Amino acid sequence: MRDSPPEAPATAPGAAPRRRARITRSGDFDAVYRRGRSATGRHLVAYVFARDDRPAGSPPRLGLSVSRKVGDAVARNRVKRVLREQFAPLAAALPPGVDVVVIARPGAAEYLEERGSAALGARLAELLGRAAGTSDSGAPS
Repeated sequence: MRDSPPEAPATAPGAAPRRRARITRSGDFDAVYRRGRSATGRHLVAYVFARDDRPAGSPPRLGLSVSRKVGDAVARNRVKRVLREQFAPLAAALPPGVDVVVIARPGAAEYLEERGSAALGARLAELLGRAAGTSDSGAPS
């Protein structure tokens, strides 16, 4: 039998466990769709909504919607993984308390396969820049 390796602590000892900055509840998705700003591209749609009810300094949250039209389960999971990876460095430039929902359109998996994750990340950065606007507060401009 193999012994499983010891698990590394997710946070420093004595600190509160770190929660993932993800949107998971349908009501949160609906709020972003209804009240957020959007930017569309050929393979992605991005919605950005500056939440007022979030605690100060809370990190931007990401919600993903990748339907079966994008591809089979392997393709959908790859698109989601790459979008999460590419969103992580972009989140630092977003104002705190922002919710972002990204919808992958059909063809996103093929685009990822042809151009790579950096190209999909560049499209995501472009859409987030357009949807977030240029104001410092993160509010629609």
